[in-house]
Amino acid sequence: MLASETTGNFVSFPDIEYAATAGDQLAACYESARGAFSYNTERALRADVEIFTFWCRQHVLETVPASVATVVAFIDHMARVKAPSTVRRYVSSIATLHKALGQTNPLESAPVRFALQRMHRRRGRRQAQVQGLTWPLRNRLLEAAGDRLIDLRNRALLAVAYDTLLRRSELVSLQVSDLLEDVDGSATLLVRSGKTDPDRRGAMLYLARDTVRLVRRWLEAGGIAEGFLFRSVRKGGVVRGKLDPSQVPRIYKRMARRAGLPGDIVDSLAGHSTRVGPVQDMIACGIEMPAILQSGRWKTTRMVQRYGERLLARRSGAAQLAARQKR
Repeated sequence: MLASETTGNFVSFPDIEYAATAGDQLAACYESARGAFSYNTERALRADVEIFTFWCRQHVLETVPASVATVVAFIDHMARVKAPSTVRRYVSSIATLHKALGQTNPLESAPVRFALQRMHRRRGRRQAQVQGLTWPLRNRLLEAAGDRLIDLRNRALLAVAYDTLLRRSELVSLQVSDLLEDVDGSATLLVRSGKTDPDRRGAMLYLARDTVRLVRRWLEAGGIAEGFLFRSVRKGGVVRGKLDPSQVPRIYKRMARRAGLPGDIVDSLAGHSTRVGPVQDMIACGIEMPAILQSGRWKTTRMVQRYGERLLARRSGAAQLAARQKR
């Protein structure tokens, strides 16, 4: 896979490099899309299209416009070696590429839809669930952290992530000025943009008093008064620039190892763990769905139902009936 360069928050696609490997049309497509998507979306789009392009070259097939038969063969091949969710993302990227270049979208054809349905019947659509960082796990990780500057940052980052359900890219983009403290010791946090807010309307999220204290301790110890809220910390306690999003799940895993959690739990922690865990805690506490949706900035209940499916099953009509029947 080709290396990409990063400029600010977006991926830079060098025209000469890409034209040499995937053709002038693809280079023009990436240039026209520059800045239209988030960094992670642009990176995924490029990676997916490069995988498709490489596969087409191996089989001496045209990438753009790709024939329906080519996309069907690609789906059937990838369905044997990749997770269904990954294959669906590949196909979505191929569709985005064709629409951007004014070509017929192969995803609209019946054979492509049938190929996806065939994959789902064989493999299913269920995705593996990451480990939710629930309240007990959150507290265990916080208590086990040390007293170095990097530990203070990690405590603050984990606490903020739990309260706000922020995605890792949103978390590392926070500014000190986004933190607005209230007289009771709690605070609100301005999230200027996110995956579901491409137009940067922003959202205000709540921080509990104990989280604010952890954040203040980190900022004071790190001598941070402005700029990015969470920074990288080098050996010797040297505070550097913006924390990379890829470091967020690694921080959770390191904290979990220090806390002595089992290896399987450590391995299943991810950047989304601080979205899954709070949702599970909210459901367990009987918090109503509209409040949960507001906390995670979701427009539908699909992700909430997925994250909390076991807890919701225990509150289902069947579970309530069994309880009334005393069984």
